Amino acid sequence: MTQQNSVLSLWSRLAGLPGGKWLFSRLICLKAPYFSSVRPTFVALGSGYCEVTIPKRRAVTNHLGTVHAIAMCNMAELAAGIMSEASVPASHRWIPKGMSVDYLKKAGSDLRAVAEVKPLPEFGPAFELPVTVNVTDRNDVVVCRAVIRMWVSPKKEASARPD
Repeated sequence: MTQQNSVLSLWSRLAGLPGGKWLFSRLICLKAPYFSSVRPTFVALGSGYCEVTIPKRRAVTNHLGTVHAIAMCNMAELAAGIMSEASVPASHRWIPKGMSVDYLKKAGSDLRAVAEVKPLPEFGPAFELPVTVNVTDRNDVVVCRAVIRMWVSPKKEASARPD
C-alpha cells in the first residue's frame, strides 16, 4: 500500500501521546457506537494486526459472573474490522460476511483480542478474507476464538458525469 490508510494515520498521530490510545478508541466508538458497549481500548494497530482490550465489568457479564459470549464477539468483530480497515488498500472495500466462534473457557477477567492476518494477500478481484481473532484472559489463556470472514472487493469507480 503506497498511501497510508487514514485509520493508520490517525493511530500513528495519537498512539504515542498521553491518553492517545484512549482518544483513538473513543473516536472509533463515535464512528461505530455499538462497540462502546464493551469499552474497548486499542493497544496496537498495524497492517495485518490489531490488539484491543476490554475490562471485565458488571455490564458485560452473564449470570455466571464471567464475560458474556456476545461481549467477546463484539470485541472480536471490532478488532477484525479495524485490522481490515488498516490493511485493505484505498482501492478496495470490506464488509463482514460471516463469523464462526468457539468459546473455549470461561472468561473471568479483563480480556485482550488479537486479530491478525500475516502475510496479507494480494488485493485484486473480490475475495473472502478470513480474519482469526484470539481472545485471551489476563493469564494469556485463549477463552474464545473467532474467524470473521471479510468480503473484500474493489471499489466501484465513480462514473464521470457530463457537464
